[in-house]
Amino acid sequence: MGTILLSSFSHEFSLPLSNPVIVFLVLLTIVLLVTIILNRIRVPSIIGLIFAGIIIGPFGLNLISNDATMQMFSTIGLMYIMFTAGLELDFNDFRIHQNKSLLFGALTFMFPLLIGYPVCRFGLGYESLTSFLTASMFSTHTLLSYPIVSRMGVSKNQAVAITVGGTIFTDVVVLIILTIVTTGGQSGLPFSFWLRLIVSLAVFSVIVFLFIPKLARWFFQKIGDDKYSHYIFVLFILFLCGFLAEMGGLEAIIGAFAAGLALNQLIPHSSALMNRIDFFGNALFIPIFLISVGMIVNLSVVMDGWNTIKVALVLTLVALIGKYVAAFFTQKIFHYSASQRNLIFGLSSSHAAATLAIIITGFHAGILDDYILNGTIILILLTCVVSSVVTQKAAREIALQQNNGQLTKSFMGTFAQEKILVSIANPPNIGHLIDFAFFIKDKKSENPISLLGVVSNNIEAEKNIINFRRELQESVNSAIAAELKVDIITTIDHNIPDGIVRTARETMADIVFMGWPGKMGLFERWIGDKVETTIKKLDKNLFICHLEKPLITHNRIVVISPPLAEREYGFEVWVNKIATLSQELSAPVLHLGHPNTHKIISNQKNIKNLFTFQTFTDWADPLECKSFIKPDDLLIVVSAHPGYISYLSILDDLPTRLENNFPNYNRVVIYPQQYTPEHLLDDEHPIFTPV
Repeated sequence: MGTILLSSFSHEFSLPLSNPVIVFLVLLTIVLLVTIILNRIRVPSIIGLIFAGIIIGPFGLNLISNDATMQMFSTIGLMYIMFTAGLELDFNDFRIHQNKSLLFGALTFMFPLLIGYPVCRFGLGYESLTSFLTASMFSTHTLLSYPIVSRMGVSKNQAVAITVGGTIFTDVVVLIILTIVTTGGQSGLPFSFWLRLIVSLAVFSVIVFLFIPKLARWFFQKIGDDKYSHYIFVLFILFLCGFLAEMGGLEAIIGAFAAGLALNQLIPHSSALMNRIDFFGNALFIPIFLISVGMIVNLSVVMDGWNTIKVALVLTLVALIGKYVAAFFTQKIFHYSASQRNLIFGLSSSHAAATLAIIITGFHAGILDDYILNGTIILILLTCVVSSVVTQKAAREIALQQNNGQLTKSFMGTFAQEKILVSIANPPNIGHLIDFAFFIKDKKSENPISLLGVVSNNIEAEKNIINFRRELQESVNSAIAAELKVDIITTIDHNIPDGIVRTARETMADIVFMGWPGKMGLFERWIGDKVETTIKKLDKNLFICHLEKPLITHNRIVVISPPLAEREYGFEVWVNKIATLSQELSAPVLHLGHPNTHKIISNQKNIKNLFTFQTFTDWADPLECKSFIKPDDLLIVVSAHPGYISYLSILDDLPTRLENNFPNYNRVVIYPQQYTPEHLLDDEHPIFTPV
């Protein structure tokens, strides 16, 4: 019996490991230990994971073979990287900087090719076709260090935007070159090849960018509350687009990037779904992909004579020099900082996915030899190390620059940070109110979003408090699972307005959210005196929201503000919050208002590019603006309290008129804060003057 057990035990641990449980345990152990250890010594975990792959791979200790299972995980991780890059691309920035992205894409494609071809042709002595295909490999790059940028919180930097935007240009062009060279480089390309390529690209683009967004919008509307189905659907779209790209003769990574672009506007960056996508990718799929990259590196090729070392060093230097020259010229043309130049270089200098596709395909086609194949494997390792180190350093510098000026606020603690209070009258009908609050919340604020329930001061008050908390607990649990901070506040008061006003003051809330009155039930009876009383008594930035449809279904935000809105104290708050919402939804803003208001907004450096402007001054009949509003718009109207500089009498019944004229629209009415904090502290002078 002992012999049998020993034999079985030995079989389980024979190398390479074949038991899927043990294989997965080894991979998880590496991911866990490498991340913990390297974070302590401040070395990018990407480097450690690649070296770990070298050690355990078939050319190291041979613990794990590079079989179909590892290749599957590798493919998933690589496609995940490209998918999240497309998903996190800020479309507003991309629209603004699309010319810059195309120029950078042209530079980072052209310089490595121009430098690489003569080096391979005359320095290494290869034939023209071999030199051209090898040089084209220098032009492509993999966003291997993009998770570093995302983790550092600088993914919205313009340098990142143009680098990611330029990536799709370089990879598509290089992979098309690969298709052309391997298909008919030796004997010419028939007309049928060009026809097939053009038709397949056209069909792929129509399906991905026209059909899939409509399908996803319909799915998210119909399956509104099933968080698991949302994530599975996203994965389905990711791999469907990868399959469609391969059907069209392109690499699957191009389809993954296109899937990210197609779903970009439907998955806000602060949403729970986006959190789940990042979590699974960064925790599992991407680390295992990095391990698989290391597993293909065979360090023994270094011992295969001087020629292998020479080819490897030449290829690596040319690849890095070409990418640095492109980053340098990009910096000079667009007047970027040295940190931004290094960030561009770091992101674009790593070679993995498309490089492997080119080299392996070219090798099997007989165009590339063993020296280029082995040299490229070393190039992948070295460029990934350089990319990780440079990106880590540059991203940290930019993150510190972005946070400059925030030290005083952080030192003061959470009391100096934004606080949002969401008044909940009927927990089962929260709808998308909480999503709205999360989207516009200041990401630097550590304060949770507070969900407020006001119950009547009667004999059943305590029972009602317990029921309220129980009904909201599922929403709170979902938010916590998505790493969103939420707490529940319940209070007893004789009437709802007084409870809201008192709690807003006690918590020092900056913004208060309330649900829009409906046409039936409790809200119908509540709309009259209670809402008006709350508006009158509450001196906070108040958002009254009717949100029956998911916010991601909107292609545009339309904001209507009265003349002199820019003179109110809360003007800056609502403008910045709408800009934040625009970035989250990747939806542009159309502002209908007075030219003076347009001028003030357009002077704001960080947000002006999100807005377009249309003069509207007919406040005798504000519903004349109806001609500017489309069915898929989110309608936001800025109102004012009576007696203040931007107040118009027509604003009194505007919410009711909006409900009658736009019954099927998501709509928000904003009442900006009127008084400054200094006025609120002045007990001896109760008369407040608007700023």
